Amino acid sequence: MTDRGDWERRLQTDRPHSARVWDYLLGGKNHYPVDSQAGDMILQTFPEFAAIARLQRSFLVRAVRFLTRDAGIRQFLDIGTGLPSTNHTHEVAQGIAPESRIVYVDNDPIVLAHADALLRSTPEGKCAYLDADVRDPRKILAEAAHTLDFDRPVGLMLLNIMGQLSDDEEPERIVAELIDALPRGSYVALSDGTDTSEQLKAAVEAYNAQSVNTYHLRSPERIGSFLQGLRLVEPGLVRSADWRPDPDSADISREQGHAVGAVGLKE
Repeated sequence: MTDRGDWERRLQTDRPHSARVWDYLLGGKNHYPVDSQAGDMILQTFPEFAAIARLQRSFLVRAVRFLTRDAGIRQFLDIGTGLPSTNHTHEVAQGIAPESRIVYVDNDPIVLAHADALLRSTPEGKCAYLDADVRDPRKILAEAAHTLDFDRPVGLMLLNIMGQLSDDEEPERIVAELIDALPRGSYVALSDGTDTSEQLKAAVEAYNAQSVNTYHLRSPERIGSFLQGLRLVEPGLVRSADWRPDPDSADISREQGHAVGAVGLKE
């Protein structure tokens, strides 16, 4: 675990952190005034952003439900976990298959502080938390192997995380390295925000100017290229809200569709 001095240094309560701002947008309580101020600034520029945050959480639930119930996945590597909330990966997976094993990965210090909430596994399964950065896939894979069996299929969750890497950080290479370590029969669930709205781009630019983290919107085609070599599960790469929506889900307006998601199979 990180020592207290390092934890306090990384916390940086004077600048917004992505996980805390996301928590605010989802209606959570694990954030500081600087994070809520950043969230309000985003909403003033792009009022639909809170709806996008909720849609992305709903996509996670549907993707994990599909992987557990339909694809038979019993192991999950969730990178870019964010703060604990309702319907997290282990809650959905273990609600269907109690023996499921989940490894959460994040490098935000406040997520680390709340990691105990992510580790409340069923007796049959297991949950673990890694304090690690997506930019270091070798470390993630090595430490995750203490909990997951990489000779068996794994569900890799990359939700709203690759957008936190700039092009200079080679997100395609990092995703490829993670996928390369997975056995055949594994799946990757990926979603990120798109550059399809001028208002959203303006909101993200303003956020990036003051935040510890930066977010990089990309075209749907570029986001889809991260899953190159995988067979996409129907309906392919679509708006997150349109990926196997629940029959009773409310209609989503076009303005709330500036995020895409997909699930791909490694054959």
